[in-house]
Amino acid sequence: MPRPNLLVLMTDQQRADTVDPSSPCRTPNLQRLAAQGTRFRRCYSTNPICSPSRASLMTGLLPHSHGMVDCTHTVEPYRADLKPDLPFWSRRLREAGYRTGYYGKWHIERSNRLEDFGFDSYELMESFEAAEVGCRRVPDTGFLERRRSLGLPESDRRWERKGMVRHPGYRDLLLHGVVDEPVEGTREHYVFSRGIDFLNGAARGDRPWCLFLSTAGPHDPYVVPREYRRRYDARSLAPPPSFNDDLAGRPGIYRRMQRVWDQLEWADFAEATACYYAFCSLIDDQVGRVLRVLEETGLSENTLVLFLSDHGDYMGAHRLMLKGVPAFEEAYRVPLILTGPGVNPGQEVPGIVSLLDVAPTLTELTLGESFSCQGRSLRPLLEGNGSGWDSEAYAEMQGQRMAYTQRVLWRDSHKYVFNTFDEDELYDLDQDPHELRNLAGSRAPLCREMAARMWEIARATGDYNLYESQYGCFRWAPVGPEL
Repeated sequence: MPRPNLLVLMTDQQRADTVDPSSPCRTPNLQRLAAQGTRFRRCYSTNPICSPSRASLMTGLLPHSHGMVDCTHTVEPYRADLKPDLPFWSRRLREAGYRTGYYGKWHIERSNRLEDFGFDSYELMESFEAAEVGCRRVPDTGFLERRRSLGLPESDRRWERKGMVRHPGYRDLLLHGVVDEPVEGTREHYVFSRGIDFLNGAARGDRPWCLFLSTAGPHDPYVVPREYRRRYDARSLAPPPSFNDDLAGRPGIYRRMQRVWDQLEWADFAEATACYYAFCSLIDDQVGRVLRVLEETGLSENTLVLFLSDHGDYMGAHRLMLKGVPAFEEAYRVPLILTGPGVNPGQEVPGIVSLLDVAPTLTELTLGESFSCQGRSLRPLLEGNGSGWDSEAYAEMQGQRMAYTQRVLWRDSHKYVFNTFDEDELYDLDQDPHELRNLAGSRAPLCREMAARMWEIARATGDYNLYESQYGCFRWAPVGPEL
């Protein structure tokens, strides 16, 4: 049998529970995709913001190992920069003869020259990138031409309503909105249209192919066409169980971030949530478009389809919005669905996996080869063999611009957060799935056990800055790295 094709569908800032069967968020195409393959219920990102997570996805390396520890457009290169000559699974596929294409949001490194990372053809939508921090600007020429062909303005939108957050001395923050425009005028529709063009061309060839479609949504601001917003009744949405959490016993910066949203009532959060769900539904419709083309062109039988996101969104959990330093599940747990040759259909995997595991999994399923990295191939789980799988994931946070350093470890039902700027956190996710009770002060032996494992991972992955922090002013972890 010829080598399988690969279709990767990636969203930005989409929570894992938006594709759960019981979710109020309607994603019928993704539900069907999951029924045809394997859904991972506990997949964790390596970082709760875009660039570090995306670089980990492509390299199988933790952020401290690949170097992109913050977003490309937010800090100068000396603060975060992709290390040279790293392995990319996409480069491996092209070297093996795959025809490769990438369309949409990249946000992994600053050159935006994807021919250097294994892609033959690409079109990026990175116009937000700031040249003053070393990013090569990529104009949205094709997308703007599409809008003009539809009789739509390039940038001005016909707002029906919008939700703004205002603070003295800061620019107003657009959180959500509704526009009187057709779905064909959205970036998401355009990206998938470019992907469909690629598939139609690939169907006429005889080479295996890899297509990566990456949307900017449902990242904030959650702005959607009216037809999608009408699918949801904000008044019917219930607050998350942690909505009234006062964050007592958690780091003080969490409470400070919570106060950013003091001006919002639940009705405001609910409207933002309705727009967010509408955004996810819009993307789901685009997923349906591309899956239909796979069927119509006869490509589906020998194509692996992967759906995932780079990180999540609090969306009212703990009365927070967006993502950031608070290391809660809503920001770290991401959807991961895989279908195709070698994947058991209709399977849900309860064990813990990581976005680090994507790179070795894809190279094994497509090329039959291993990929040297810090992740593990998911092939045993995809084949229904979970015995012996170590249910563990690890993440790190360098704090974005403000540099609040964290390490996060999940082992079975327990989650440990090492905070370098405040007290640590420990949660039992079986007994406390909404993370309302920090057990770090009452479960000292377990904290020491989890911290010891953190040090093992730090040393094994070369996190020198962390495991060599043994000077007098750094010696306050539950146990040190030399144990």
